[in-house]
Amino acid sequence: MMNVLVVEDEPGIYKFLKQGLEEEGYVVEVADDGIKGLELAIGRSYHVMLLDWNLPGISGLEICKQVRSNHIDTPIIFLTAKDTIQETIEGLQAGANDYIKKPFSFDELLERMKVQLRNQKLKNDVLILENIKLDLSAHQVFKDDVEIHLTQKEFELLAFLLRNKGKVCTRKEIIEQVWDIHFDYDTGVIDVFVNSIRKKLYLDKETGFLQTIRGIGYLVKEK
Repeated sequence: MMNVLVVEDEPGIYKFLKQGLEEEGYVVEVADDGIKGLELAIGRSYHVMLLDWNLPGISGLEICKQVRSNHIDTPIIFLTAKDTIQETIEGLQAGANDYIKKPFSFDELLERMKVQLRNQKLKNDVLILENIKLDLSAHQVFKDDVEIHLTQKEFELLAFLLRNKGKVCTRKEIIEQVWDIHFDYDTGVIDVFVNSIRKKLYLDKETGFLQTIRGIGYLVKEK
């Protein structure tokens, strides 16, 4: 299922969006102020973000800038009453993928979201970090153009970590997203799979791009 973050302070709008998107099969999380919105945008994984421009606490524009500065490439669509060319350019330069002017058609918003999701899927079919290439559609992993054979779960775990490059992935997030386990569970299984991935890819535990964040989880970090 596709996860959507809606950052909007007008109850009438965010309730309408939440209900409509959930009816379309999306999983929706709402933040009604900029501070909470920024925390969610940086701290969790989404397939698309819908940001209001004017928000209490922190503006949607600032959220967009900080999301991109954290190397998160999730598609961002602005929901805005602003309609000047300069403001539109400012939003796009901050890293937004699209914008839609209030009041907007829900059907038009859906289509714009689908375009961004299609583009992101094409973009994310191949994940590359240093000399590692992971092809999602072919289910193959290469190091220096030599194929490395991973198990299904190793592949899924590596893909999840690469998608979240530059972001600390907590054990809870990993066990929920990769293993689809949503109850208390021994997360030590993650360490076993991470160690196997490191061994197969010849990654040094201390200096390789797959770093352990003690007591929290893991971080994929470019040198």
